[in-house]
Amino acid sequence: MTNSEEKMEEMKEECEETPAAEETPQEASEESEEADGAAEEKAEEKAGEEDEELKTKYLRLMADFQNFRRRTEKDKSDIYARANESIVMELLTVSDNFERALAEDAASADENFLKGMQLIFDQFKGVLEKFGVAEIEAEGADFDPNFHNAVMMEDTDKVESGKVSEVLQKGYTLNGRVIRASMVKVAN
Repeated sequence: MTNSEEKMEEMKEECEETPAAEETPQEASEESEEADGAAEEKAEEKAGEEDEELKTKYLRLMADFQNFRRRTEKDKSDIYARANESIVMELLTVSDNFERALAEDAASADENFLKGMQLIFDQFKGVLEKFGVAEIEAEGADFDPNFHNAVMMEDTDKVESGKVSEVLQKGYTLNGRVIRASMVKVAN
């Protein structure tokens, strides 16, 4: 036998010795499809989880942004409401002096002068009201420490106990917020 014939014989013997456990091409493709399907399912699950996570992050970010927007709008409105407070406080002292002057000079002043001063004072009060200043009604009302500053207590028959008997200095609110409490006498 020649070399080539010997090799052929050996190859035949090897083929006969190995078992026929090899897969057919169809079986191999089915297994690879199953493996590909499982990998695709895992990838889809992972992508779905990532989508949910991103949606949750997005919703939280939107909620944070809306809260930020509400806070800044509230801060702006508070700033606008309080911006004029110091000016109004100074103008209230002028108003108090104006009222005192009108009350004192009523008997000795010229009638036309007094009318003119009253018109100016009414105009002044109108401007204050236009910008949100309102007088706190106190006389005869129940004492409320949120609006009234009790500086005296008196025995009187004019009003019931616990009510304001006299206003010593008017109180005011600016846009619903107390900027100066009324100084009052309270009945025992």
